[in-house]
Amino acid sequence: MGRTDIEAVVDALRDHDRFLVTTHENPDGDALGSLLAMHLALRTLGKDSVMVMGGAALLPDEYGFLEFDAHGLVRKLPVDAIERVLVAVDCAQASRISASQLAESAPLVVNIDHHHDNTRFGDVNLVVADASSTGELLADVFVELGVGLTPAIAEALYTAVVTDTGRFQYSNTTPKAHRLAAQLVEAGADVSRVFGEVFESMPFAKLKLLARALERATPYAGGRVVISELVRADFADAGAEEPYSEGVIDQLRSVEGAELVALVRERPVDDGSTRKGSLRSKSDEIDVSAIARTFGGGGHRRAAGFSTDLPMETITERIVEAYVAAAGSASPIA
Repeated sequence: MGRTDIEAVVDALRDHDRFLVTTHENPDGDALGSLLAMHLALRTLGKDSVMVMGGAALLPDEYGFLEFDAHGLVRKLPVDAIERVLVAVDCAQASRISASQLAESAPLVVNIDHHHDNTRFGDVNLVVADASSTGELLADVFVELGVGLTPAIAEALYTAVVTDTGRFQYSNTTPKAHRLAAQLVEAGADVSRVFGEVFESMPFAKLKLLARALERATPYAGGRVVISELVRADFADAGAEEPYSEGVIDQLRSVEGAELVALVRERPVDDGSTRKGSLRSKSDEIDVSAIARTFGGGGHRRAAGFSTDLPMETITERIVEAYVAAAGSASPIA
């Protein structure tokens, strides 16, 4: 991490007083934990911070314990939004920011992220691809700012780290990530509560959605690629909202022999692209962010996503062909 990068972020946060903090659409644990931690840190510094998640989509239930409403989360932009410094956390591209229109109109844009394909869209950028999570980067920023770890900040950062490392099992789990986790627990993060709420509190509607996705899972390229689909009717039948599909991809990832897995879901509400796709890889040899970029998306080498209006047949064909090309295999699509 370049000192100039982190110092530029610290200077921007110190030198301004009014902020709007946001993250990417369809947020995961790192996005939400980082969003809350940054907002609370700015408030600790006496700054005027507004935490925004655009759109009407519900946040994933498993992160409700972080009490976003109690901490002032708003779903609509404040009237003075264009006058505030925009702090975007865990966003690889400006187009993925939930308040994307502000990326061009804000007086200053601070971009803090760990996606290797981040476009450096900010006026100030702190992008560290080998960090375990954006939460880890924020912990470094907070040290430089002199922000102490309150229990609420520690729990938000712990949520960010534990989810983006797959419970400290993915290849991005470093000694630094473990040391940070220990510091966060010492500062008041409740490990048992985080684990129970995030990983062991599945609504029954989400269970039904998961069952449908598993039922539709189909192997390709000799079982090295597994692709599943959720259609709009699945959400209606299960009584599930779109955020309930969060985490389903990780069940597909556990299939023996699968090197690349994909979940493509038809959006239950017609308010954007017809379908959203999630991609996961078990090998650094398969860069799923490169595959996602062919659909206009992006992400990490092993975890990425995209939105598209293409039909499912075309999506499937392109994913499998991309895998075969990346793997250097002549395996047929079957």
